[in-house]
Amino acid sequence: MASVLNVSAYLFTRIDDPASLRAVLRARAAEAGLRGTILLAEEGVNLFLAGGADEVRGFVDDLRADARFAALQTKESWSDAVPFGKLLVKVKREIIRMDRPEVRPQDGRAPAVTPDTLRRWLDAGVDDAGREIVLVDTRNAFEVDYGTFAGAMDWRIERFTQFPDAAASHREELEGKTVVSFCTGGIRCEKAALYLRDEGLEAYQLEGGILGWFAAQGAAHWDGDLFVFDEREALDAGLAARAGA
Repeated sequence: MASVLNVSAYLFTRIDDPASLRAVLRARAAEAGLRGTILLAEEGVNLFLAGGADEVRGFVDDLRADARFAALQTKESWSDAVPFGKLLVKVKREIIRMDRPEVRPQDGRAPAVTPDTLRRWLDAGVDDAGREIVLVDTRNAFEVDYGTFAGAMDWRIERFTQFPDAAASHREELEGKTVVSFCTGGIRCEKAALYLRDEGLEAYQLEGGILGWFAAQGAAHWDGDLFVFDEREALDAGLAARAGA
């Protein structure tokens, strides 16, 4: 049985002291023997960590003890080895770069749909109000090539900063429909949904991203695998490294 716990998590929350917090979190993670990446910015935290289950969960519990991170939720998967070569803790301008400072998830989240709700909508072909559903993949093109939701819009973006311009180019395809943005763990699609709503569209984010979908719904309505930014390269719908990875 795989013994290494991998977690991904993010939270948009105000951090006034990301530089000083960096030193604290780096020391805690190193002491616990964890490897992976922690990104900090004034808008929040984004992390991908792996190690022993007790050590990983203990680190997350300690982080949640800080009121700023009490709402942090993790997505878990398992592997036979740690898929990161080292521990990196960085301070960035944004935990996911969009270059749209007016989009501020730390001030309020975009409405979200749970995997159960989206599954019901996709099975029916419409949402509860009878509106057409449009799924928008907010990830980079090379990630989409590993797998995506059946029929999802893929705008072939190469970096997330291109998303707003791509959305403007495809606005007519979104108007009058219920738009659900999705991404790996939720961080991109949260900013994307806020941006689309600011543009007057009926947009939602998929709660928990694709990882949350796999945990709740498996491979339903999904084609292919899921690219992940670690040495596993891609996961199947059972959250296991794909064969040969």
